[in-house]
Parts: sequence; structure tokens; C-alpha cells
Amino acid sequence: MIHPLILPLFTWYAQNKRELPWRKTRNPYKIWLSEVILQQTRVDQGMSYYLKFISLFPDVLALANAPEDLVMRAWQGLGYYSRARNLQFAAKQVVTQFNGVFPNNYNDILLLKGVGTYTAAAIASFAFNEPKAVVDGNVYRFLSRYFGIKTPIDSSSGKKEFQLLADELLDQKNPGMYNQAMMEFGAMVCKPIAPLCETCIFRSSCYSLKNDIIKELPVKVKKVKVRIRNLHYLLLFDKNANVLLQKRGKNDIWESLYEFVLLKDDFKNTELDVNWNSFNFIVKRDFEMKKHILSHQHIYTTFTVAQVQVFPDYLMQLREKEAWENTHLKAFPRLISKFLEKNEVQEFINALLKT
Repeated sequence: MIHPLILPLFTWYAQNKRELPWRKTRNPYKIWLSEVILQQTRVDQGMSYYLKFISLFPDVLALANAPEDLVMRAWQGLGYYSRARNLQFAAKQVVTQFNGVFPNNYNDILLLKGVGTYTAAAIASFAFNEPKAVVDGNVYRFLSRYFGIKTPIDSSSGKKEFQLLADELLDQKNPGMYNQAMMEFGAMVCKPIAPLCETCIFRSSCYSLKNDIIKELPVKVKKVKVRIRNLHYLLLFDKNANVLLQKRGKNDIWESLYEFVLLKDDFKNTELDVNWNSFNFIVKRDFEMKKHILSHQHIYTTFTVAQVQVFPDYLMQLREKEAWENTHLKAFPRLISKFLEKNEVQEFINALLKT
């Protein structure tokens, strides 16, 4: 028996849904791309990245065989870079474990790197109409408010409770539409801030609205601890307009991304001793960037631009020189790319390299 909220929800969805490219296909590869891109990302921001990825990597084989630097460069600016690394790893899994054919059921999709229960349920229901209910942030919010559930959504008991409820509500014949409608309603009407309660189709049956506790739900128990981090980078140029770069290593939030010589990182208590006098470094200018905000860090960054005739050997260890004109081909963390995009920085460095 279908729950009373399903039919009006479907009617609302049919009349109000956003026209999004990944909703016009049953291609599991494209649906998977959209789901991964939209994790921790707004639709309006993720759209351009989705279109870029489809253009660069039109199928799973193209993504699997692409150079890692190209994948990371295409992802640059989206943050949570492990998503991009997991995407390519999973694409290679599809090639090696599934003979290049994207898996067509929930259990096999769940085997892919970086794919959790939500993403697997979304792909399985959207692409293959498998009856699996998704529970994302939008669904948590809608269900907690409509039914008045105060169990924390970030607790193990809460996750089980909400998943069971979503499974009970699921329209077995139309799981894809049900999941899309639930998520869309949470995104467009039952919003985190300023929900549209006055025009909501469920205003007469919503527990939270009746009891004036909309702002109290959903409940979370865990709070993100924000830490302050100070970084100091050295943009070191040689006489041939090359700059020194280094690549972030394993188990790092910026793994596989490039950066300049890191002089100091007080977050990790590291500091590079640069012998300024022995190699005739000529410091040209310091640039200080505004606070860069991540979910768990506030980063303050200084960039020192300097020149030297020849890069000293001790700085060349684990680093590589790159022609400045080719740095746009490298993938950098967003805080560095923002620095490089500043007109003041571009003009200064271009003038410096002409002298």
C-alpha cells in the first residue's frame, strides 16, 4: 500500500522538478558522475563540472585511461579531492572487474571505490529501477520534519531508523521517481534555512510545522572542530622562468595536487630551512591571502616570490621544475589557484619574468 504522502509528492515533482541533464538518461556512468560531483556540492556549481567531465571523459573507459593529472585538473575547485581519485579508481575497477560494463545492480555497484549505500541506491534506482531507497541530507531533513523524528541523523541508530522509514515509504514500482522526488522536495521546499512552509503541500500534516519545531530538526550531535592553519609558500623562479613545484603525497586532503615549495605549515608542525644567503635568493614580494575556509580548517596563506640563478640541489629533491607558462596545466588546491587568478599576482610575475 502506498503511503498517503507519495501521490501528492509525485504530483508536485512532475510540476516543479528542475530539468537536469542526468535526469534525462538511464546511463549509469553519467548518473554515477552526477552523484559523485553533487556530494558536498550545490547543483548550480556542479553542473559545469558534470558537463566538463562528460566532454573530457564520455564513457567509463575514457575516464579509466585518462592521465591522473588531467582528471585532477578537471576537478580543480570542487574540493574533497578524494572524490576525483576514487572516481578514476572505480572506473578502472569497472574495466578490470566488470569487463568495461558498468555494474547493473546495487550490490555490485557498492563494490566500487568511493561508492556508499546512498550513491549505490541512487544509481541502482535511477538507472535500473531497482527498489532501493536513498537517504541523503535532503531526505533526512524532510523525513525528520514531516514525522517529527528527533533521533540524531549522524548517529548509528538515527541512520538505521531513517533508512528503515525510507524503505517503508518507497514506491516499489517507481523507486527512481520516488527517490528523485524526495530529494528534490527537500532541496527546493524543505530547505535547511527558510523552508517554504507557508506554501508547502504538506503543511497540514507536517508534525514539525504543527508543533513549531521546524528550526530544531533534523538533530545532529557531532560538531565539526575548526582548526586554524598557517601556510607559507615559496614561488621560486630560476633564470629561465621555471618555477619549483611539488606534489602532495598519500593520505592528504590535497593528494596528487601540485603546490609550490612549502616553507611552513604550522598545522603539521613542519618548517623548511632555506639557506637564503648561500644561493643568493632575491626576495621580490610577499602576498598574503584572505582566509580560505574549509569545513574543518581556516587557512591563512602567505606566498613569497623569489628568484635564484639556479635551483639548489637540496630544493630539487622530491620536487620538479616547470616552465611558468605551463603551470596552468597543473591541478592546484583551490586556495593556490585563487592566488594565481588574481590580476595583481599575474601582472607582478609577468613583469618579473620579463626583466
